[in-house]
Amino acid sequence: MERKALIFNIQKYNMYDGPGVRTLVFFQGCPLRCKWCSNPESQKKAHQLFYKSNNCVNCGSCAKVCPVGIHTMTTGGIHQINREIECIGCRKCEKACAKSALAITGERKSISELVEIIEEDKPFYEVSGGGVTLGGGEVLMQPEAAANLLQVCRHRGLNTAIETCGYARLAVIEKVAEFTDLFLFDVKHMDSDRHYELTGVRNEMILTNLKWLLENRHPVKIRMPLLKGVNDGEHEVNRLIEFLGPYQDFNNFKGVDLLPYHKMGVNKYMQLGWEYPIQGDPKLSDADLERIEAQIKQHKFPVAIIRH
Repeated sequence: MERKALIFNIQKYNMYDGPGVRTLVFFQGCPLRCKWCSNPESQKKAHQLFYKSNNCVNCGSCAKVCPVGIHTMTTGGIHQINREIECIGCRKCEKACAKSALAITGERKSISELVEIIEEDKPFYEVSGGGVTLGGGEVLMQPEAAANLLQVCRHRGLNTAIETCGYARLAVIEKVAEFTDLFLFDVKHMDSDRHYELTGVRNEMILTNLKWLLENRHPVKIRMPLLKGVNDGEHEVNRLIEFLGPYQDFNNFKGVDLLPYHKMGVNKYMQLGWEYPIQGDPKLSDADLERIEAQIKQHKFPVAIIRH
């Protein structure tokens, strides 16, 4: 039986996650719980239910078809959702809802199905130097499916990249590295205690994996999500520069992308029934970003600000 991957989105004509025009395949599941996560629906390796309460007209259609009882109606005719019950991804409620108040994330797709979708835009890749990028969630949560997909894409002559937090066993990193043309590797915080506070995991394994990739000459571009008062200080940026210093002249070190905080995922938390973890607005000003960019440029590292 052909291996399948649990995918929550496929984005075509992506220009931010690797060179050229790319197709970005989002894998479900992530070992981190970053407070600023813009894809919270991807965190659990399971189907998630989005509910737009403003669209709901309390018709009860979803309650009639849900096989596990997530949707119910009160005696007063009000729609309720039991978030304690796990969604099985049948999508019956989504199809029954005439007002598009419901959406289910996560769909199992075979490697051949994914390759077929990816290859639809092969002419764009050839003209632009693009290809396919596997992201998430965290693609390394589904290592066998990811490695298989990367291997087939490489065999078909497609440029391959993965966007990763790097939190995985080294054996997993080694497995996917064989078929990956570029790692877009997140560095969220250099201090392990602070990293744990922000993401729920420590960073020692992440930095060990990053060193292995750089020292074994696998192409790596660092991606640094930036939040005001969290990891934008001169000291924090200098710690990253010091860590990367030994690899400055390595041909496989492709520089640093700065990813400013944005609020594009905030509404998703409400639709999932979750509280947004960040208080206030940690958005950086243009002056902040230019300061950090200049600080990194002083050390002759390639650096770019990526604005979505």
